[in-house]
Amino acid sequence: MADGTGGLPRAVLREQLRERLLARILDGEFAPGERIVESRVMKEYGVSQAPVREALRDLEAMRFVESFPHRGVRVRMISERELAEMYPVRAALEEVAGRAAAPVVTDGTLALLLDEIEAMRAASSADDVHAVLVHDARFHEIIFETADNALLLEVWRSLHAEIRALVTYNRARVGLAEIVESHVPILQALRERDPALAGKQMRHHIEHFGSLAFAAGGADRPTARPD
Repeated sequence: MADGTGGLPRAVLREQLRERLLARILDGEFAPGERIVESRVMKEYGVSQAPVREALRDLEAMRFVESFPHRGVRVRMISERELAEMYPVRAALEEVAGRAAAPVVTDGTLALLLDEIEAMRAASSADDVHAVLVHDARFHEIIFETADNALLLEVWRSLHAEIRALVTYNRARVGLAEIVESHVPILQALRERDPALAGKQMRHHIEHFGSLAFAAGGADRPTARPD
């Protein structure tokens, strides 16, 4: 990015910076609680202060970072308690989305969902955590969009940081491949256009990993840095 960015529209530069910084957060290069120094980011990417600040504001709105007066911007620490509280909420949202999407899902949408699974598989094989997260989120987002409930989609999107943190949190416990393949029964239920089954599979997908992640109890440590 450091070379030839002068001609890029600022909005594009802001988006690129946001995605690159997000990838570094999710990959653990920026650890929970670590400060992200604007001047260092400017130097690394060869950009001015404005797009860096805008990208960091975007990440704050997505709840990946927090800003503090006179202390700068730091990666938000998401506690195990927050994640534990998120599981039943997300499971309920996913069940509603699955039930609503199943009767109206099109063959074109099913093809898009399969594409996301294949992309997750490729990313898992490459041990690319960020790419798995991106395609995992998009898989679920497609289903929520298909459900055609604006409020449901808005609530799901408001949990963006926690949802992505769930995958990185579970990675050390179950591995990327298992996370990826757990999406297949959801796709099959949607192919059958079965609302009850689709809702059940969506809920099970979340509750299964919740039971694995928190079976040992304990909930106040910050989320672990990805391996």
